[in-house]
Amino acid sequence: MIFSSTLFLFIFLPLVLVIYYLIPKRYIMAKNVELLIASLIFYAWGEPKNVLLMIISIGVNYVFGLLLDKYDGRVKLRRLVLVLSVVFNLGMLFFFKYFNFFTDVLGVGDRFATIILPIGISFFTFQIMSYTIDVYLRNCAPQKNVFKLALYISLFPQLIAGPIVRYIDVEKELADRSYDVDLVFKGVTRFSVGLAKKVVISNTVAMLADQIFALDATAMSASTAWLGAIAYTLQIYFDFSGYSDMAIGLGHMMGFHFLENFNYPYISGSVQEFWRRWHMSLSTWFKDYLYIPLGGNRKGKGRTYLNLFIVFACTGFWHGASWNFLVWGLYHGVFQIFERLGLKKVFEKVPKPLKFLTHIYTMLVVIIGWVLFRADNLGMAIDYIAAMFRFGNWGWTRAMAQLEGYTLIIMLIGIIFSAPIIPKLGEKIRKLDGGETAISIISGASMLVLMLVSIFCLTGSDYNPFIYFRF
Repeated sequence: MIFSSTLFLFIFLPLVLVIYYLIPKRYIMAKNVELLIASLIFYAWGEPKNVLLMIISIGVNYVFGLLLDKYDGRVKLRRLVLVLSVVFNLGMLFFFKYFNFFTDVLGVGDRFATIILPIGISFFTFQIMSYTIDVYLRNCAPQKNVFKLALYISLFPQLIAGPIVRYIDVEKELADRSYDVDLVFKGVTRFSVGLAKKVVISNTVAMLADQIFALDATAMSASTAWLGAIAYTLQIYFDFSGYSDMAIGLGHMMGFHFLENFNYPYISGSVQEFWRRWHMSLSTWFKDYLYIPLGGNRKGKGRTYLNLFIVFACTGFWHGASWNFLVWGLYHGVFQIFERLGLKKVFEKVPKPLKFLTHIYTMLVVIIGWVLFRADNLGMAIDYIAAMFRFGNWGWTRAMAQLEGYTLIIMLIGIIFSAPIIPKLGEKIRKLDGGETAISIISGASMLVLMLVSIFCLTGSDYNPFIYFRF
């Protein structure tokens, strides 16, 4: 079950919300139990067997949290418990996500059965690791109520596609949270925006991207290759940020406040800035739990570059068990290092009228990187990138033959709304007399229109890809 499905929109979500709101606010435990049951049903809908895996993970990490509390003051024992928790969680992730990859690399893959990847395992594994690590670091107290910890791990809004919610960010809201009409309205509005991003924009450009990436890259014209790469660049942003918007909106409807996950990454003027704006929950996770423990930038330039290289290798591999993802991560890591070596200082000296050049550089890096991310294998990615720079075979006419009028309009809309136009317009309206009232009216009307258009698109097509099956 996914957010952009009629089953979720018309049956599951309304039923969950009606029951949730019927439970009096003072009975927070009852609300938690209802959400926990709903979340387990949500996860079990597509993969019933893997609910047991999640329950085991919750139980084991609950015990780790209690042991870290029990051995408070006993450094070696607490460190041992932490190591065991990390080994257990990464071991589970390795087995289900990377075992097949490494057996294939070693040439013994035919000796083992194919292991099916549980949806969302990368997200909920990193979430539970943040809990045990923060308990060890004394950033938070261990959760003594196993049902609250289970709800934190399994909460369906962010379960299968993020954002990666750290325990310390929702610890208080698991015990006591409130919501009112304004927060619920804000949540519904945010959800409708995310749904439109996914269904109207991402799904439309995804069809074009799939069509072009299915072609033989060695015979592809440069313009066709660029068209496909740009289509996928829009697809993954509006898909991923759309799911994050829907998760944040669902959280608001229930009184939770999840942190932002995207901040208009395509307006970035450097690769460093891009990663401060793209998938921020993952970037922050790796910064706090890997980059800083490795020494960050505190141990000299050489060590800093090595740490960045390690972090981005892990970032790439986190996305999937494939050489493509590993190379994609290292690719971004290399540009991070280049910028630290001096490229960033060059950018800072660029005159304001020419700042668009740094933006062009960043988008070229990002778009080429997305080809590595999207291609079925590394060989195909290399052939595709080569086609992008085969300017002797530009073939603009053939590229336009791939592009329908409706898709072109959606792509232009996507490019426009990749920039923070709406927030800036909203700021200007708020400064006017009666601005807040106008914003409320506009938000309500926009929510209704976006929801109706999204539902129309959903019912008019059965094409609804889910990128996160690979994660």
